[in-house]
Amino acid sequence: MMRDYVILRTGIASVASMLVAPPDAAGANRYRIEVDVDRLNARSLAALSRDPRVVAIAPTLPMCLVAPARIDPVLEAPGKLTWGVEAVGAALSKRTGEGVTVAVLDTGIDASHPAFAGMSLVHMDFTGEGGGDANGHGTHCAGTIFGRDVDGLRIGVARGTRRALIGKVLDQTGAGTSEQIVRAMLWAIEEGAHVISISIGMNFPGYVQQMVEAGLPVDLATSRALEGYRANVRLFDTLAAHVKARSEVGQAAIVIAAAGNESRRQLSEDFEVAVSPPANSDGIISVAALGQSPTGLVAADFSNTGAHLSAPGVQVVSAALGGGLTSMSGTSMAAPHVAGVAALWAEQLLATARLNTFALSAKLAGSAITKRLADGFHSSDVGAGIVQSPLD
Repeated sequence: MMRDYVILRTGIASVASMLVAPPDAAGANRYRIEVDVDRLNARSLAALSRDPRVVAIAPTLPMCLVAPARIDPVLEAPGKLTWGVEAVGAALSKRTGEGVTVAVLDTGIDASHPAFAGMSLVHMDFTGEGGGDANGHGTHCAGTIFGRDVDGLRIGVARGTRRALIGKVLDQTGAGTSEQIVRAMLWAIEEGAHVISISIGMNFPGYVQQMVEAGLPVDLATSRALEGYRANVRLFDTLAAHVKARSEVGQAAIVIAAAGNESRRQLSEDFEVAVSPPANSDGIISVAALGQSPTGLVAADFSNTGAHLSAPGVQVVSAALGGGLTSMSGTSMAAPHVAGVAALWAEQLLATARLNTFALSAKLAGSAITKRLADGFHSSDVGAGIVQSPLD
């Protein structure tokens, strides 16, 4: 059976030489990875896997946005800041995201929204649908990361960010492919992103159904889908390693991803689903969602378990498609809070000439606190805790 595969290649003779060769004037080029998509069968796949320049091969899988678990009326009054901005300490920070480049890989952005006035937005469409945002998910996520105040309400964590990379990887229905995500991540790195925010999940059931409709029995389709799942996790592992390698000779960057909304704790405390790809890949920082309760912050019923960090993700008010504000709930809303805080820490590290991937990841993880969480929380639900912004 012929299938489309994403193929990552280095520009050098072997992966080993990439890992051991010291940086030089053209060091960044040594770590460049090229992406191709070819239709392969078992024989051609085996031959390609022996190529020393090939670092990863994975079947192209359907991807989808980590859809909001809820969309609610706006409950917050103008003239204040959102509870999420307050909870991560952004209002107390002297940092604003100045000088930091953030990439948002999502459904695009409504560039005409007042939340993004005066910003330098670099757009790239990977869907073939055209620019803009016909869904609203990407606009909401971007607003949380770096949106300016809207109607007197502060919605953005790093509202001093001036340059953002907007990679449209999902169409108006929230659908995309792993190939589009891979190309967008490589594009963001080449464009100088310090922080890459992703609120995307792998559509495993959709992939099984796709192969069943192509004529495969359900058990064989499921087996092939599992194979693709594992290969794509390794693919994103490789991409994250590439980000780290590039930072050794060029600009530091980290990747932050939503953990997923498949858990159903309201049905049973045991109805917990593990972090979904690409957030579960090595080197990608996964984010769980928190909500408010009378006794403190709690893990959202829908938030997947096993994430590294957590952030506000319930009734998050941010930019709405076409202007104004809307409230959404999901780990898609939590990940942008972490991305915004990461931008603040990146600015601080830039000011001290100590910005690298390790330092930025350490600052972000080290900022997490648990004192605002309700008693009885479990670390598997909230990770290291809720991230906090730098004060200086």
